[in-house]
Amino acid sequence: MAKRKQTEKDDVLIDVVEVREGAQDFFEKYRNFILGGVGLLVLAIGGLFAYNQFYLKPKQTEAVEQMFQAQVQFERDSFTLALTNPGGGYTGFLDIIDNYKGTTAANTANYYAGVSYLRLGQFEAAASYLKDFNAKGEVMPIMKNGALGDVYSELNDLNQAMSYYKKAVSAGENEVLTPYYLKKVAMLHEKNGNAAEALKTYQRIKDEYPTSPDARDIDKYIARTSPKG
Repeated sequence: MAKRKQTEKDDVLIDVVEVREGAQDFFEKYRNFILGGVGLLVLAIGGLFAYNQFYLKPKQTEAVEQMFQAQVQFERDSFTLALTNPGGGYTGFLDIIDNYKGTTAANTANYYAGVSYLRLGQFEAAASYLKDFNAKGEVMPIMKNGALGDVYSELNDLNQAMSYYKKAVSAGENEVLTPYYLKKVAMLHEKNGNAAEALKTYQRIKDEYPTSPDARDIDKYIARTSPKG
């Protein structure tokens, strides 16, 4: 018997039919499972909406109101008060984290707490809270990773510090923050005796961020790491 010659179009048609039949077989075999899963998904979405509307939203509003005085103390550099007892019957960052879990305010309080502990010299605690902070947007990922770089620099773990400073640089483009952390990367390269990488990084600040505050005196750093003679 002569074998039928298939065209490219025939091959495509066969593939589509096989996929359709396979999908239909799968649906028939697992109908109850699939419909049950979809039902649970709908319930979950509905529950999530209700949770946001009737629980999280009021909790978020309350948390923001409670955190106000802690933010005031933070801005005053009164970090211990900001963490635990900002005054006036208001709640410190640590209680905001514990009492308002799941809210944006509690997440933000992790960042405040991390920086507060950093400024107080309690570096292990700082690292813990900063790592718990879920950073979103264009700026906060830079700030989170940069702060963690500072923590590990203080702990004299320069490899970790370098890693986090590099993460800060790659987390986003910001005319002020990016060159700031680039400079920290370059200075760590210098400390590690890697003048060539330091020079390259300083030059990047000059070339890519010429109007940034860290570019104002960058020439002296470039001169310091340039090959002599």
